[in-house]
Amino acid sequence: MEQVGDPWKGHTDVINCVAFSPDGKKVVSASDDKTLRLWDPETRKEIAVLKGHEDYVRSVAFSPDGLHIASGSRDRTVRIWDARTYQQVGGPLKGHINSIWSVAYSPNGKQIASGCWDNTIRLWDADTMVQVGEPLLGHSLWVYSVCFSPDGKLLASGSYDRTIRIWDANTGAQIGAGLRGHSDWVWSVAFSPDGKQLASASRDDTIRIWDVEAMCIYIQLGSVL
Repeated sequence: MEQVGDPWKGHTDVINCVAFSPDGKKVVSASDDKTLRLWDPETRKEIAVLKGHEDYVRSVAFSPDGLHIASGSRDRTVRIWDARTYQQVGGPLKGHINSIWSVAYSPNGKQIASGCWDNTIRLWDADTMVQVGEPLLGHSLWVYSVCFSPDGKLLASGSYDRTIRIWDANTGAQIGAGLRGHSDWVWSVAFSPDGKQLASASRDDTIRIWDVEAMCIYIQLGSVL
């Protein structure tokens, strides 16, 4: 595999996250320079600079329809951007009390999840931009990563507390106890396309694969025994 073209330059500080639009026609990047930048992957040229965050931007995600971008920042806010006009949509989403490290859209685009150093996960209505329910509590330390299952029913999170937790995306209830196995903090979690497996990556130099179906069956059985 070979690099395509020259490096894309524009940011003036560390780049924390990149994401392709669903149609593959745009790339968004998030940086410690407090900006998001949009790029054309075909011409490899910068399209726009999105300014509004007051501190490092840690995470970005395109909505499933590609019309919006969510970003999470050390300024404790989630912001929504129009991917066509490059303008911020509404005001910042406030509630977290520390740096936001991860944002993710649900597969139907109706919800946004945010994971934060305040040890919580929050769910937001992507249309009204209002928090849905109470913060998801369970992690004892910083939350680094959140992701929805392909069917949108589950939400997974990885944390500095070395655990992965699974949540009911509709109710916000934690499903079972935290998944343990990593010996250091969990940086990233991702569901397989069919939703049957969950991958986790950790500072302990390992990747672990979890059987989601078996885990859910075990939890359901345990609840009725």
